[in-house]
Amino acid sequence: MRRTRIALFALLVLCAAGLSPAAASASAGRDAFALSSTAFADGGLIPKTHDCASSGDGDPEKKNESPPLEWSGAPGTAQSFAIVMHDLDNGIIHWVIYDIPAGAAGLPQNVDHAYQPSVPAGSRQAYYRGSANFFGYQGPCTTNHTYEWTVHALNRATLSELGSSSSTRTAENAVNAATISTASLRGDS
Repeated sequence: MRRTRIALFALLVLCAAGLSPAAASASAGRDAFALSSTAFADGGLIPKTHDCASSGDGDPEKKNESPPLEWSGAPGTAQSFAIVMHDLDNGIIHWVIYDIPAGAAGLPQNVDHAYQPSVPAGSRQAYYRGSANFFGYQGPCTTNHTYEWTVHALNRATLSELGSSSSTRTAENAVNAATISTASLRGDS
């Protein structure tokens, strides 16, 4: 009987610690920053519109358009945002867009393939060198891979050390160095 009471008391203490206001607010703060897309659900299939057009298969549905992205719950201290897209199966960085203004809460579909795209104003993109060579988004070119988009809340308004000749790896390193929080979204090709 005494062992049962001790075990019950220990269980109640553990439960109470997990439900404390401090623990609840810390958990809510970690989970508040979120990234989503109207094009596909987290873990879902990426529509062909967002696949690369340079795969050589001639599929007219593949348009290499970046997906629409929205984020919410970003830290109030964020001075700008960046998006980094990886192919998780081979480690290739497919997209880095940075210097996204702090007031932004998303990106439209089909961000311009330009160093300084028209939307969002003030943002810049790294030069993609791979199966195609241009600024901006390079969609999935292989099937059965998982891709991850990560929005980074940054502690700086601009990554002034980056320029039009910066590689995606250099840009990612600068983004990581200035990151205060992240949120991610995954999709399968």
